[in-house]
Amino acid sequence: MTTSQTTAHSPSPPPQPPVAQTPGPRAAQFQKLFGDALKHTLRTCSYSKFSSCFPTPAKYAPQTLTSIWQQIITKVEASANKEFEDIMVERDVVAGLNELERLVADARNRQNNGTQVKEPPHTLPPERLFLAHLAPYLTQTEKELDVELKRLQSENEELVDGIQSQREERERLVGGLEIFIADLERANEVMSSEVEGNGVRKEIAEIRSLVAG
Repeated sequence: MTTSQTTAHSPSPPPQPPVAQTPGPRAAQFQKLFGDALKHTLRTCSYSKFSSCFPTPAKYAPQTLTSIWQQIITKVEASANKEFEDIMVERDVVAGLNELERLVADARNRQNNGTQVKEPPHTLPPERLFLAHLAPYLTQTEKELDVELKRLQSENEELVDGIQSQREERERLVGGLEIFIADLERANEVMSSEVEGNGVRKEIAEIRSLVAG
């Protein structure tokens, strides 16, 4: 296969430089901090304080008690250093602190140079890739939902206005109907009195005709 037929692939990112196991500034400072703390702790356990706990041996066998005290201090110091070294190796503390040193220096250089290095897509974790592909869809969906929400709010406002208008119209019609009923009642009273008056006049006319006859 010729080079012209070779399919081009995205270049792999350059491998990260190996993390040195020699303690860097942070790792060395961490080790020094532990050493100083251990020395301070051992100094608080002085022979005078130790011997005050054993007054009889301190009085009659001071050399023996001093030897025992020195052995205890030496054993405690060696045991603490051994446990500290085991933890450093088990947790790979030196490599972690050296990597932190490298990242901080790299970030500081980028900030000073005003540059930002983009990570190749195939080096990103799956979560970031998934969110990157999903972000445009979520943005578009959010816009569509916002438009639909505004449309529904507008329709609701129009519906409320329509209901209010219908209520006012109904109240107006009811008020007019009450006035019409009142007018009918007054007219009925007038007509009733009028009918009664006509009956009396008719009777009087009949009486008069009888008298004249």
